[in-house]
Amino acid sequence: MIVQPTEDHAEILPDVDNRLASQRTRTVSFEGDALRLSMDWSVGDLSLPQILVETTAGSSHPSSYHLGELADEIGKGVLQAGGKPADYTTTDICDGIAQAHSGMNFPLASREFIADMVEIHARATPFDAVVTSSSGDKAGPAHLIALARLDLPAIHVPGGAMASGPQLRSNEELWNMSVEVTRGTLPREEFLAFQRFACPGCGACQYMGTAATMQVMAEALGMALPWSALVPATMAELRRAARAAGIGVMALLKAGITARTVLTREAFENAIMVHAAIGGSLNGVMHLIAIAREAGIELTAEDFHRIHRSTPVLVDAKTAGRYPTELFWYAGGVPQLMTQLADRLHLDAITVSGRTVGENLERLSGSQLQRQAALFLGNYHVQARQVIHSAGEPVYASGSTVLLTGNLAEGALVKSHAVAENMQRHVGPAKVFDTEPDAVDAVVSGRVDAGDVIVVRYQGPKATGMPELFFLSELVAADPGLGATTALVTDGRFSGASRGPCVGYAYPEALDGGPLAFVVDGDLIEIDIGAGGLDLVGIAGVQADAVAIGRELDARRARWQPPRPAHTGALAQYSALCLPALLGAGLSTGMP
Repeated sequence: MIVQPTEDHAEILPDVDNRLASQRTRTVSFEGDALRLSMDWSVGDLSLPQILVETTAGSSHPSSYHLGELADEIGKGVLQAGGKPADYTTTDICDGIAQAHSGMNFPLASREFIADMVEIHARATPFDAVVTSSSGDKAGPAHLIALARLDLPAIHVPGGAMASGPQLRSNEELWNMSVEVTRGTLPREEFLAFQRFACPGCGACQYMGTAATMQVMAEALGMALPWSALVPATMAELRRAARAAGIGVMALLKAGITARTVLTREAFENAIMVHAAIGGSLNGVMHLIAIAREAGIELTAEDFHRIHRSTPVLVDAKTAGRYPTELFWYAGGVPQLMTQLADRLHLDAITVSGRTVGENLERLSGSQLQRQAALFLGNYHVQARQVIHSAGEPVYASGSTVLLTGNLAEGALVKSHAVAENMQRHVGPAKVFDTEPDAVDAVVSGRVDAGDVIVVRYQGPKATGMPELFFLSELVAADPGLGATTALVTDGRFSGASRGPCVGYAYPEALDGGPLAFVVDGDLIEIDIGAGGLDLVGIAGVQADAVAIGRELDARRARWQPPRPAHTGALAQYSALCLPALLGAGLSTGMP
């Protein structure tokens, strides 16, 4: 029986509840109690279940700046339900702030280090249950990786969506606008004014990039409470969701429901279907594979390709679509979307609400709460069915994530609905670069021609930490001569906001001897999204058959000397242990 709060000093040596790791530890770690009593712990608190409240709160970026408020609410919920919360934080970094300079080498590696710190915090104390809260690109995946690894009773609280800018515009437009300023086609004063209002407040960026995608994935997996993903961050409803998570995790502790109870094969298949339906970021593929690995479940890029082919896109969200992500929540969010997919989902999958997916949908979808929330859309002259389409009237008939294979990669990913019809199949001469800055310089100086295939290699996890090549992709997309004619191929990754034929995540990466290492300027590359192909089809601008191509690649491989990355510190640690991107890009020390 759990000892009730009291100020009786005899309770420092309780008759402990041996089911709780925190209480078992107290029988051998007497200094721990004394140290806690020097802070905000009463003697009675020592006997309560101890709950880790782990956020990425900090001044790092707007996805994390407000999370201290959510931690406070989570803690209130834990206290209300009879537990003792303890706040910990390992803040994250922002891909947008790290963009276009060497800082972009670090975000993916940071995912692993954040996950490691959550594990260290949870196990070194130890805690009995965990509530995490985050909303950034790498923080959300990091927290879910940690929860899968720890397998404690746990709930994730998504940090919400940023309000949209003027006329429902979003902040990724700044990259394109900066090019217009450079060309003299946009007044600098207009650019600076939009820059001032583009991010009106906290929360994840306003489009269905990685941050928004992973909030949705947390709920689709069942690890976040129903209708808690992408709550507009300015709404008190977000704080109520955090309070509910604090209460809810205590119920999970009592019921013995842990993270891996929720993170089943069926839960991941549900998440992939939702990923398809929202037109989710390609980074979500890599992150879900990494989370599944920690849960002891084998998930592959082929699973995404297969499920996307049979799942319609139902959400019309930026950047490929029209509406910012706050409108997705008003339209009913994940529950409304899952209702449209109900005949495909595993409705009996358990969630952190303690109920199944099907039970959650019965309780919430079409409720008065959702009807009232949908009335907010009237402020924008939008109807819910315009944001979340019915299965009978999809935005697209099938999902956007396509797996490409061929003699240039065992696997690579492209977001097909971001690619114009005329570029669904493209053959062009390679322009090869070993760094993104070199490729950027070539585009800016006019050394890339319409129809080229820009190859940027040595951008994989081992080579450079797998930077996001969003700046390069935006330069190409914004160029009137290149945007509709030119493709990108890389073993690096792309933002969820990228436009055009951006083929990334190529496996094996060039540093490991992947075929991109052997491509030279003038080689003909074919990208065939419909057929799922990524192939070298010509040498020195001349078409060649498969036999000749194979001989040439073998000869180049024999002459090739891999570059030696000059990593130090954290990036060297990550590079030495990381898995390939399409295996999740996590550390090889994780679950087999």
